[in-house]
Amino acid sequence: MTTNSLFSKSALPMAGAAALICLTAILMGAKSGGIYAAHEWGTFTSVQGGDGALLNWRPLESSRLPKFVYDWNKPGLNRQGTSGSGLTKVVLTTLQRMETPVIYFYSDKEQTVDVSVDFPKGLITEWYPQAEQIGPSTVPAPAAVVKLDDYAHQAGVKPSFTFASLLRNSSLKESRARWMGVRILAAKQDRDLASLLPTDRSGSHYFAARETDANYLQVPSLVATNPAPEQEKFIFYRGVGSFPTPLRVTMNLSNAVTVANTGEEPLVHLFVLGLDNGAGRFIEIEQLLPGEQRTLHMELRDGPTPLSKLSRQLGDSVTKSLVKEGLYRREATAMVNTWKDSWFAEDGMRVLFVLPRAWTDRTLPMKLDPAPRELVRVMVGRAEVLAPALEQRLSDELVRASQGDAHAREQATTEFKQLGRFAEPALRLATKNSRTEVSQTAWTIFQAAATPANGNQPALIGARTALSETP
Repeated sequence: MTTNSLFSKSALPMAGAAALICLTAILMGAKSGGIYAAHEWGTFTSVQGGDGALLNWRPLESSRLPKFVYDWNKPGLNRQGTSGSGLTKVVLTTLQRMETPVIYFYSDKEQTVDVSVDFPKGLITEWYPQAEQIGPSTVPAPAAVVKLDDYAHQAGVKPSFTFASLLRNSSLKESRARWMGVRILAAKQDRDLASLLPTDRSGSHYFAARETDANYLQVPSLVATNPAPEQEKFIFYRGVGSFPTPLRVTMNLSNAVTVANTGEEPLVHLFVLGLDNGAGRFIEIEQLLPGEQRTLHMELRDGPTPLSKLSRQLGDSVTKSLVKEGLYRREATAMVNTWKDSWFAEDGMRVLFVLPRAWTDRTLPMKLDPAPRELVRVMVGRAEVLAPALEQRLSDELVRASQGDAHAREQATTEFKQLGRFAEPALRLATKNSRTEVSQTAWTIFQAAATPANGNQPALIGARTALSETP
């Protein structure tokens, strides 16, 4: 029998197809399985006045992140941000702060997955581990590749194609983050792996997220001089954007709060919370249908609950709600522990609610390759309401302070300090119809209140401009 007789003409295409299938399987490696689950949680925070109108804001205080987290001041890999992304989150004035989304992975066997998250209406400002692509950004191509592209275009290749775009670390026009070749390690709760996780003395709103049963992750190093992979228990990112969430909150001087669903899907697990001077109360609304609105009376002086007790009660209720939406209990607990000092302790009026999954998928399109057997995404919206009574009180204090009233100046200073990261939108709201001398006095008081003890004020860059642009 000759060699040629071993393969008929009809068998050759079949053999070629089989070879192609085998080659594809080899190239895909561990990614061919899809034997894992992925769970994500995060928050979107907005600030508004009592009329329900969203306010542009920029927190003069921001939750600290560990120094190893990447941002546009240190994006790595010779990248440069575009469209203003060279600024840190703390100095960007927007309607929404997307805070601490984390993605957990669960698998009994080792699995490799590619992760891509788009943020078309916003900007990703921080991330960890290092992303193979993050944008919008520019990356200078090596001289040899630039020359190759020139030759190709001169030879008639379409200008839209470049060899530079094929590089792993290439320029990206879209607002997107991509982590390629993420290894979901099979060994859970391995002490050796735990000791490899990066640490830092700061970052209270980061490390609490590790307290889950999620698998450890390894992400390949993209730095030739340091081949060691980066280790973590989740993929972390956060950012900013200017778009509304599907909840409108209005409030009058008598503390009547009206919540309205302005979206296309039902809203569930709404918590209307009021805190004042170490005590408060909350009311839970299980569901709010599209177009539906409800009015609640939140008189904080009517039998308020002490903060310690209120925080436990609210924490338990929010945790149960997050579990109902698909998070594991330890994930829900980690989320509550991450944000309880902000959600349950800061004076003021706010509404916490679970954003619809469809809204999350539209706002943050995610692609996992291979697809997981289960994907849970739970985002919590936080609508911080600057009550009309607060606006009126602060406005009166600033007017009197501009007339030389030292006591009013002291009261306004205290007010700004208590408002913390919501001080600037409160300032803009209280001075929206003020005379020039009142606005100037307000700026001076605000600046003094926002300056930390060491005298540094990096977060005040551009605040005067923001004030002058107030209508």
